[in-house]
Amino acid sequence: MSTTPSRPPAHVRQEPQRAVAPERPDRPDRPDRPDRVPYALVPRRRPRWAMRAATTLSVVVLASAGIGHAVVSSLDADITRVDPFKDMKNRPRPGHGMNVLLVGTDGRDRISAQERQRYRLGGQPCHCTDTMMIVHLSQDRERASVVSLPRDSYTEVPALVDPATGRQRPAHPVKLNAAYAEGGPNLTVRMVENMTHLKIDHYLEVDFTSFMRTVDVLGGVQVCTTEPLKDGYTGLDLPAGNHRLTGGQALQYVRSRHVDGAGDLGRMKRQQRFLAALIERATSSRVLLNPMRFRDVTRAVLGSVRADKGFHTDELLDLGRAMRNFSPSSSEFTTVPIAQPAFAVKGLGSTVKWDEAKAEELFGALREDRPLAVRKPAAKQPDGRRDRPVTVEVPPRQIRVQVENGTSTAGLGRRVDSALAAAGFRTTAAPVDSRERGVKRTVVVYDPRWDRSARSLAAALPGSELRAAPGQGPTLRVIAGADSHEVRKVEAEDPARQAAAVVRGDEVTCS
Repeated sequence: MSTTPSRPPAHVRQEPQRAVAPERPDRPDRPDRPDRVPYALVPRRRPRWAMRAATTLSVVVLASAGIGHAVVSSLDADITRVDPFKDMKNRPRPGHGMNVLLVGTDGRDRISAQERQRYRLGGQPCHCTDTMMIVHLSQDRERASVVSLPRDSYTEVPALVDPATGRQRPAHPVKLNAAYAEGGPNLTVRMVENMTHLKIDHYLEVDFTSFMRTVDVLGGVQVCTTEPLKDGYTGLDLPAGNHRLTGGQALQYVRSRHVDGAGDLGRMKRQQRFLAALIERATSSRVLLNPMRFRDVTRAVLGSVRADKGFHTDELLDLGRAMRNFSPSSSEFTTVPIAQPAFAVKGLGSTVKWDEAKAEELFGALREDRPLAVRKPAAKQPDGRRDRPVTVEVPPRQIRVQVENGTSTAGLGRRVDSALAAAGFRTTAAPVDSRERGVKRTVVVYDPRWDRSARSLAAALPGSELRAAPGQGPTLRVIAGADSHEVRKVEAEDPARQAAAVVRGDEVTCS
């Protein structure tokens, strides 16, 4: 029969132990004195406030995760579902990463009459795609590549059976945005895959209402411009500088096509800038780390969105987790390379024709999950180099100029006229003496309706002064002064080449 050894009395110490000084919460900064030994051993315990803080933090974290998943799960059931991949065969092979076709539709019928009037959204909805982008998320979810597809891109719809009538429709040319009107999301995805040879994994369709609400829930989005932006069609009127746009103002910003001579290509560049600013706002404001704000933003985005049947809670949470580590430099933007920005097609008018070789190179990079933007050190230009043309908005050949001599120097008007003509401007070749005499600084007099032409002309005359003259008309006047008479070479931006340039988000945001 075994016996259990009895425990020694508490006052008998079997082996030496290190004395532990009692805690002194009133003097936590004072170290224990080694020469003071307590009368009894007291086990060290965590302060109660630390235990409570740890417990509270654990509850908050768990509750936040639960709220986030519960909210997204409830919204998942409310998303309007479409089947853009129905009956699709011979699709491109899947690549690496995830490709989302983001489509912006004309949903003005869901906006109040007051908002339609305020933001110039009159008329009837076109039931077509107003914006189309491919958003590629890298496999490691650390990079987003956004490629804009011009709405007027030339393409051909293959022979199909009309689902409404059951009749065979012959193949015919269309603009890309018309595919939505003819066959909805299904034909739209089919056309995009045929043109890009890129497999689309998910489809998201956002209308005006979702867009405006998302911007408002985020508290507005900041954009900046070095030049005034004014469009009489959308009502956009932004002076140069930084601006925080509300939902309605943001809609004006991304819809404007008459701000400059770049048309739809310029509009796509502004859409890319705005999307970069939107990403910066969402990540810098820590929306994705706040479950309640995440709920509000998610509701705004998904409240009137349409998505494919495979885009569910897991995909949405995956995107949210990926974007938590995003910064503006994590995103990159470009437009599909263009060979002819005004390709005339009988029955369609002016269309946009892609540069097939460069487009294949672009979409090949997406298939292989390679970044589009490559960081390169800035090239150093030789000092004193003056022969490089200055980039301007309007080609010199489109600007008509009347030169006037504002000094007593004989022949000055003729010399300035000849120099401007040699630089490509359409001068009258008949300079005159100005009624203003003794002019010291060369002046460009212009009608405000031709302000872009005036800025382009002033760029060719370094140091010149711009002077508005309402009602003058399209011909610009140059009053040559006694200052420098140098005429610099200028060239207009190529909208297609500029649009195809790849930029990172941190290169186009205000910060």
